[in-house]
Amino acid sequence: MTLIKSISGIRGTIGGTINENLTPLDAVKFASAYGNWLIKRNPDKDDLKVVIGRDARISGKMISSLVSNTLVGLGIDVVDLGLSTTPTVEVGVSLEKAAGGIIITASHNPKQWNALKLLNEEGEFLNAEEGKLILDYAASEDFQYAEVDDLGVYTKRKDFIKKHIDEVLKLKLIDVEAIKAASFKVVVDAVNSTGGIAIPMLLEELGVSCVKLYCDPTGEFPHNPEPLPQHLEEISKLVIKEKADLGIVVDPDVDRLAIVNEDGSMFGEEYTLVACADYVLSKTPGNTVSNLSSSRALREVTNKHGGTYEASAVGEVNVVELMKKNKAIIGGEGNGGIIYPSSHYGRDSLVGVGLFLSHLAHLNISCKALRDSYPAYFMSKNKIELTPQIDVDAILNRIEEKYKNEELSTIDGVKIDFESEWIHLRKSNTEPIIRVYTESSTQDKADKLALRIIEEIKEIAGI
Repeated sequence: MTLIKSISGIRGTIGGTINENLTPLDAVKFASAYGNWLIKRNPDKDDLKVVIGRDARISGKMISSLVSNTLVGLGIDVVDLGLSTTPTVEVGVSLEKAAGGIIITASHNPKQWNALKLLNEEGEFLNAEEGKLILDYAASEDFQYAEVDDLGVYTKRKDFIKKHIDEVLKLKLIDVEAIKAASFKVVVDAVNSTGGIAIPMLLEELGVSCVKLYCDPTGEFPHNPEPLPQHLEEISKLVIKEKADLGIVVDPDVDRLAIVNEDGSMFGEEYTLVACADYVLSKTPGNTVSNLSSSRALREVTNKHGGTYEASAVGEVNVVELMKKNKAIIGGEGNGGIIYPSSHYGRDSLVGVGLFLSHLAHLNISCKALRDSYPAYFMSKNKIELTPQIDVDAILNRIEEKYKNEELSTIDGVKIDFESEWIHLRKSNTEPIIRVYTESSTQDKADKLALRIIEEIKEIAGI
């Protein structure tokens, strides 16, 4: 079993041994570290408030209670949104003018996992410096708790998903009337988590007929919760059976959005951002950002509209940082994460649904026709496991030297851009692994490109 401590929070499996798993004591320790960080960050405020929410996984209520009561014990007020989504908590921090937020979710990980994802006062994930401070506080266990008259106040709220939806519907480019006029029929797979509450509620407001598949928020995931094609056979069949216009798939905390075409084929997670960006750029020209491992199709769509595309290191906080720097009007990650600053700087499937359906309604074409209108790229994702004695950095340096005459980026591993395809190599921070991502014009070419670079790496490593 596993406990992973990072700048964005703490993630681990439930039960087991302290400091090796996400036990109750570990949840209390890291909530204490975060709370003490907030107190030291706001020395002149004696009314600190934190917004928390959780996905539907089985351990969520337990972890949420531990975190809430720890913050109250530190003298911090807690606004508990209960069953919620990651973007709802992010929006909630801003609406409540809170000092921060905690999302109890392990995103797409299986049900035995849970996590504390930490937000700042903007409702955004912490940067590296902030995250390191919290890890240092947790390691020191030098915590100061409030005396009895100074305990925080706990408040339970159940209206924030509706508030979030109201904020989405206020967005200028979410064309509610056009979506209603299109009379869409949609199948929704929310993997029995909180998307089963939020997405149908949004669709009802948009006048969309909704067929629910796994929308009961029990936390019992009926299939692997990562929204990848191999896990989505049931919704593909149901979309065809129901003669639906499309299928909508979200992960347990509703920050990743995948679309299924009317014929049951995959629109592709990589292309969720491409389609939403195409729509936004057609109405409000500007720049875009995604990470280095995302499809080249976003760059081509951005260029088509006269904007500038930039790529960041992998990780939402890195995407957001570059979006702000380059004044990007939309961005995100190729795993179906849409970041639309007119709403907030966080991946948001509710915003993604609104933008995607607006785009489809304006074009008045089928979902499959929209997908076919974009450049055809295919990705291959692999990894090479090495022995601990092998110097991964030295291998990446050799690859960089070999391809020095190509278009290179070394902000996050080594990215090699060729004329019609690319390779991205990243090392793991926790184990001797090199992750190998490739993209080309066909799946066969992407797979062969991956095999070629893997053989080159093995030759350099002598394995």
